[in-house]
Amino acid sequence: MKITYYGTAAAEGFPALFCHCDACERARQSGGKNLRSRSQALINDDLLIDFPPDTYMHCLFYGLDLRKVKSCIITHAHKDHLYIEDFQNRMPTYSVFPNNDKDKTPLHLYASKKSGAKLKKLVRELTLRDSIALRYHDIKPFESYEIEGYTVTPLKACHAPDVEPLNFIIQRDGKSILYANDTGYFYPETWEFLEKSGIVFDFVSLDCTLITEDNYIYHMGLENCKKVKERLLKTNADEHTVFCLNHFSHSGQMTYDELVPVAKEMGFLVTYDGFQVEI
Repeated sequence: MKITYYGTAAAEGFPALFCHCDACERARQSGGKNLRSRSQALINDDLLIDFPPDTYMHCLFYGLDLRKVKSCIITHAHKDHLYIEDFQNRMPTYSVFPNNDKDKTPLHLYASKKSGAKLKKLVRELTLRDSIALRYHDIKPFESYEIEGYTVTPLKACHAPDVEPLNFIIQRDGKSILYANDTGYFYPETWEFLEKSGIVFDFVSLDCTLITEDNYIYHMGLENCKKVKERLLKTNADEHTVFCLNHFSHSGQMTYDELVPVAKEMGFLVTYDGFQVEI
C-alpha cells in the first residue's frame, strides 16, 4: 500500500492565517516543507481520508486526482477535516462525467453517526438532484468494513466526544496501517482492542499537534507519541514498523526543519504536504 499526505496541519494551518508568532514567521520565511495545509491523506489512488477545505488546493498543487477516488473515510466533523459544501460539486453542471454519465459511479462517504449527521442530510438533499452522485454510510468503532478492497476498522479516538471521532486501521494484501490523528493518548478500550487484535502494523501515523507540549487531553505531543510507540512495540509493532508524526499546530513552536532532527532521535519520520510512503 501507498499513503500520500496532502495536508499535514491542524485547523488553522501552519503558518496560521492571521498569526504573528515566531514559529509562523519562521515557516513563512523558510517556505517549502515548513508550509502546511489542513490534513488529508490518500491510500493508493482510491481511498481518501478526510475532506478539508484545502482539498481543491491539493488537487491543483499536489496532484490529488479525485476522479480516481471511490470512497472517503472521515475522522470527524470538525471543518478542517470535513468541509461538506464542496461535495455539491459532484452535481450536474458542476461536473461532467464521461459518456453522458454512463460511467459515473457514486462517491461513498463513511463517518460516525454524530460526525455524519450534517453530511447525511446533505447527501439526502443532493440525491434528489442526482441519485448516483453520493452515498453515505454510518460506521462504528471496533467494527470492520470492506471498502474498495481494504478492510477498514474504525477506532475510538480521544478527541471532541460530541462528534464521535475515529481513527482507522487500514489493511490490504497483508499490510496494515494505523492512522491516528486528532486524538490524545488512546482510550483504554482502544488499547484493549488493539492488543487483542494481534495486528502488527507496518506503518503507524500519530497525531503530534502539540509537538513540544502535552498538556491537552484531545491531542498529543512528542512525549505522548513516544509513549504510544513504546506501548505499540510490546504487541502491535516490531523493528520493521515505520512510525511517523502528523497533524501539526504552530502552537507547538517547531517548523518541519526544526522538528525533523528531534523526531529522528526518537525514531519517527515527520510528514509534510506531499509526503509519501509505500509499505
